[in-house]
Amino acid sequence: MSHHPATFTSISEGWTVTPLSGSTPENFPDGPIPAVVPGVIHTDLLRAGLIADPFDGDNEAAQQWIGDTAWRYTTSFSWRDDGSTRHDLVAYGLDTVATVLLNGVTIARTENQHRSYRWPVAELLRDGENELVIEFAAPVPEVTSRAEEHGALPRVNHHEYNQLRKTASHFGWDWGIDVAGVGIWKEIGIDSWSGVRIDSVRPLVSVDGGGAGVLTAHVELERDGTAAAAELGVVVRVTGFDQDITAVTDLPADASAAVLRASVPDARLWWPVGHGEQPLYSVTVCAGDAEWRGRVGFRTVRLNTAPDRAGRPFEVLVNDQLVLIRGVNWIPDHAFLTEIDSERYARRLADAVEGNVNLIRVWGGGIYESDDFYDRADELGLLVWQDFLLACAAYAEEDHLAREIEAEAREQIARLSSHPSLVIWNGNNENIWAYADWGWPGLLNGRTWGNGYYRGLFPQLLAELDPTRAYSPASPFSFGEYLHPNDPRNGTMHIWDVWNQRDYTAYRSYTPRFVSEFGFQGPPAWSTLARVVHDEPLDPFGHEMLVHQKAHLGNDKLERGARPHLPAPASIDDWHWAMQLNQAHAVRFGIEHFRSLTPHNTGTILWQLNDNWPVVSWAAVDFDEHRKPLWFALRSAYAPRLATLQPRPSAAAVEAAFEGAAPDNDLLALVLLNDTDADFDGAFDVTRQSLDGRVLAKASLTAVVAARRTLKLELPPDVLAVGDPAGEVIVAAPVADSSGFEVAVWHPAEVVAQALNHDAFEAHAEQTEGGYAVTVTAHTLVRDIFLQVDRVDPQARVDRGLITLPAGESTRFEIVSSARVDPAAFTVWPVLSTANGLRARRASE
Repeated sequence: MSHHPATFTSISEGWTVTPLSGSTPENFPDGPIPAVVPGVIHTDLLRAGLIADPFDGDNEAAQQWIGDTAWRYTTSFSWRDDGSTRHDLVAYGLDTVATVLLNGVTIARTENQHRSYRWPVAELLRDGENELVIEFAAPVPEVTSRAEEHGALPRVNHHEYNQLRKTASHFGWDWGIDVAGVGIWKEIGIDSWSGVRIDSVRPLVSVDGGGAGVLTAHVELERDGTAAAAELGVVVRVTGFDQDITAVTDLPADASAAVLRASVPDARLWWPVGHGEQPLYSVTVCAGDAEWRGRVGFRTVRLNTAPDRAGRPFEVLVNDQLVLIRGVNWIPDHAFLTEIDSERYARRLADAVEGNVNLIRVWGGGIYESDDFYDRADELGLLVWQDFLLACAAYAEEDHLAREIEAEAREQIARLSSHPSLVIWNGNNENIWAYADWGWPGLLNGRTWGNGYYRGLFPQLLAELDPTRAYSPASPFSFGEYLHPNDPRNGTMHIWDVWNQRDYTAYRSYTPRFVSEFGFQGPPAWSTLARVVHDEPLDPFGHEMLVHQKAHLGNDKLERGARPHLPAPASIDDWHWAMQLNQAHAVRFGIEHFRSLTPHNTGTILWQLNDNWPVVSWAAVDFDEHRKPLWFALRSAYAPRLATLQPRPSAAAVEAAFEGAAPDNDLLALVLLNDTDADFDGAFDVTRQSLDGRVLAKASLTAVVAARRTLKLELPPDVLAVGDPAGEVIVAAPVADSSGFEVAVWHPAEVVAQALNHDAFEAHAEQTEGGYAVTVTAHTLVRDIFLQVDRVDPQARVDRGLITLPAGESTRFEIVSSARVDPAAFTVWPVLSTANGLRARRASE
């Protein structure tokens, strides 16, 4: 998609920055500092050697002065009048409260990071050198002063971020560093044009009953006021897959908008990943010499929340086919937004798709991501749920904030309207829930808090600008006026008592319709952590470690959460591995339970895919782009075909429950979920076996599972009759390796009580063309094999992880690495980590 018109000339060279006010450190230079545009103040100061790495050690605290300082960006640029009728200064992103001066004349004041600006400046430009100055107010004092002026409103965290249209997480979050700064974070330049300019294009799609793709292009224009411009018409062309469809309209001289309709016969439909292909059609809009280019995918979207016998579902339907959501929440992928390039976006979205994810929720405390993000999602078939940017806070509905919220919403709805991946707009994150449960009514005392945006403004704007997407007023939300917003029986819910108060086994106490947030913390890869934490000795409760743990009592919660499941760590290496392993166990436990409830449950969205700095967090992929054990658990639990052993009442117990007896939930069932387009007709061998591989009982179960359906198979009594929980497991294995189902293992005892053998395996490593390979062979059961390859080479990557091997079986790990090391380095503790190792190491203490 075109990011700006061909007539645009970027002003990106020669920038400098100087402090205007605030308390700068001693010996800070008096003269200007070189600046990069697009960029932000922290990276400018880092590049100039004036600050240390903000992510390292406790530099965060030492650098809080940056957000308390006002800054002036200045450049000179050469300009010549090319004869165009109009010359506009265009700023695609200013962060945030800015005064813009051209050749000494103030042309604008801005206060919204999430929108662009355009100002006619022909009368101020001069042939030759011109000076552009942008002065940014200090963001932290700015939000504080606005709270004093307009009245503070409830919010989480320690800054009044809800007073200003700036990325909320810049002010710190329970996973994010506090680096509130300023900057020209998107391109700025001069747009010289004549005749007509295309202001925006909304290429809305539908599919008619005959299979034709229908494009309705809404084109907003600006004319330069000349007589010639008044006569210009608009042409829309749709091309792709042997199609070339053109629609043309002539406009009245005073018209500033056009609607053109093009029908594409037998259009190839765009499908989510796992449901079909992702054909994209090119769209070109021309008006005079102005041109806009983009892509569309023909598909329909519908959200079903109509009441049923169990409450209200949350069903996402694309092309009238239910999509069972396997989602992840997304935060900005770097605390300094200009450091995220298209390649980093591509790698992160590959992490999602390769992890069997089919939906990403762009969380409301971040940003509307760049076109690169949505373009790549379109290509991958990765559905996008987009929050409007209001999170965990009350937001004033008076004009000083409402005008900015409406302006940004209008711009972003239009900008993102071409993307088939975008299927849901969501009004806010947790704000309606907060009003119900967090004591807001008493704090607000009748003041506005944002409800008018969620129930009024946003749905009205979508009805006007893009009615082709689904809308949810909030997450969580129950889609009923007299329902609690976080009711598991209705709509979407967030589950946060698990992690904050309750053990992860409490996931099983929920039977939600859809979980749009849940998760469990764990540390990043060892190399990521050790790169920025320098406590001597390294300790879970060391000063710098806790700087890199932003959740309240986070490391206490980590240890409390692991205590019922894993042996107490004997060293920092044990602690690191145990906390990573427990995170993976917790999330896999939750996802497999929720997915086993299909079709009552239609989706989960894990908190969270990614990090914005090196930190202990809920992420599956850490800031240095290492896939944590959690990622491998996610990939397995999100497999399109899932086999999971779950407690379920027997048919007889269910029948007895109707007679008044208490149902027995201690029985196990093999639950099969077939989230593919192909029926499954096969069998599973289910065995109860000792850890050394002796089969104690066996049954063969026939399984026929239709496409997009589930099946529950009761296990026979002799397989269920575990005599030694510490020394036995139940294993359900598909008879055919090509079934698409993985082996399911039920552990009657937690690792802390399991009789796992430390010498349960042998490992052999060898060098390969692409790096190294490690083969592990189990003598007795080996639980949760994981290679921390980054401990040998921080750039190394491994293809598999968190593998449980029954006795007698082998598995091979492929490692991509250019490091020249002894291959055996990949086979020793703690590089080769297992749950067995934790158990044995603690027992030896």
